Amino acid sequence: MKEELFASGRNIPNIDPYLNIWHWQIPGYLFLGGLAAGILLFASFFTIMGKENKMEATVKKAPMIVPFALVLGLFFLFLDLKHKLYFWQLYTTVRYESPMSWGAWVLMAITPLSILWAASYIRELFPKWDWKYDILKKSEKWLIANRILMAWPMGALAVILGIYTGILLSAFNARPLWNTSILGPLFLVSGMSTGAAVIMLMSKDHKEKKIIGRIDILLIVVELFFIIHLFMGFLAGSEVQINAANLFLGGKFTAPFFAFVVILGLIFPAVLEIMELKGFKVPIVIPAILILLGGLIFRFLMVEAGQITRYLY
Repeated sequence: MKEELFASGRNIPNIDPYLNIWHWQIPGYLFLGGLAAGILLFASFFTIMGKENKMEATVKKAPMIVPFALVLGLFFLFLDLKHKLYFWQLYTTVRYESPMSWGAWVLMAITPLSILWAASYIRELFPKWDWKYDILKKSEKWLIANRILMAWPMGALAVILGIYTGILLSAFNARPLWNTSILGPLFLVSGMSTGAAVIMLMSKDHKEKKIIGRIDILLIVVELFFIIHLFMGFLAGSEVQINAANLFLGGKFTAPFFAFVVILGLIFPAVLEIMELKGFKVPIVIPAILILLGGLIFRFLMVEAGQITRYLY
């Protein structure tokens, strides 16, 4: 018989309750949703500003991947569902107090809108494309003539989607690490940064890359500010919130968080982008990929660490 000595009545393996029901599907879904929101927000903004011809990758090219990102994200979410055959019941009601209800309806609206937006530019990017049917050709003409009308709701829905990816976690009051209002804007800014990274990867125009690069530097600064504010708020809170912060400030998530998210995912890409703006030859693919990896790892760490924190004290 193996004898074990418990020095505490909490966190006993296989005895004390431990929530670990969200796996890779959820952070993958949150990452793709934030990335799609960031791309659509940039596309709508520069369209409204009348700069769609100067920002070709931002307005025309990058949004082409958004429908695929959203559908793949929804597929990840579907894989995570326990009762998959009943997912449609999310769309039989609206619950204003439920972030999941908001998210379901926002995704229901923004996914077809992103498809229509991409369809309006498909013949510009692929000149040999033929819609074949007259009704599709007429629909394309209407979409082209009304891009501004699509840009306004698309931008608003993109902001809601980006914030929702954080609110989905912060609505869990029983998880101290997630239960903070800063997660909504933090995930929005992070999603915008990953969207900017995709645009820089797809752009072939040096001026466009510089514009998006400047915006991304600002986004990284804001994201770092939110992260600092996040931990300052926790350290000024109750014991459970302090323990949640300590997971990243000396605990087991410290090394991956600071190495892959803060340094390689934020600070180092910002330094490279600043160097590129100063005239140094820096391959834009390096900071862009680091930002994307940092954003993905950030969501994995937040989802995993949040499930460990609890109010059992």
